[in-house]
Amino acid sequence: MARDRSRVESFSDGVFAVVLTVMAVELLQNGPARADGGRLSEALFQAWPTYLAYVITFVVSGQIWLAHHNMWRYVVRVDHTLLVFNLLLLLFVAAIPFTADLLSDHLRGDVAEQRLTAALYLGTLLGEALFFNLSWWWASSRRLLHEDLDPRLARTLARRMRLRPLLFVFAFAVVFVDPILSLLLYLVIAGFFLAKDPGDDPRAATQPEKGSAA
Repeated sequence: MARDRSRVESFSDGVFAVVLTVMAVELLQNGPARADGGRLSEALFQAWPTYLAYVITFVVSGQIWLAHHNMWRYVVRVDHTLLVFNLLLLLFVAAIPFTADLLSDHLRGDVAEQRLTAALYLGTLLGEALFFNLSWWWASSRRLLHEDLDPRLARTLARRMRLRPLLFVFAFAVVFVDPILSLLLYLVIAGFFLAKDPGDDPRAATQPEKGSAA
């Protein structure tokens, strides 16, 4: 019997919602603590690593959710292996708040701590990107995608997915020059991939499903 694709999307959306909620709770718990007689503006400034990690991670997580949503609109059937790949993808997504918290706590530490936390953050994003690519490759090779999906559009989407982990590795390499610049590159990369999906371009192939949501 056919497996229900909508359950996969609903479960995945639930995980993304929990991740973003946990990040918001962490931000509230790590609010600026004022010393007796201290000014709020000074306390806010001292907490800038927390805010930077929050903004970058929220944008990155949002971009992953958007890419996941766009990919799964082309999937019409699922099998056990695709479900496992999706679960492993979500495993790394759920770890993003943990690595982001480590990042904000040690951003002003010594160089070794900065590089270690940056490596953990990168590892989480690379793990997610790896299983994202595996999910698309498996769905394509096993004909789980919509039969009317234009092969040119499928190749464009595959190239877009493969590019992201390469850019993440470049951003990590910059940590050996400037850890703050490395984090800002993550933000730029996520912003780049927030741009319009190739399937929404009117010059691209026809949408696989009539009336499908963008």
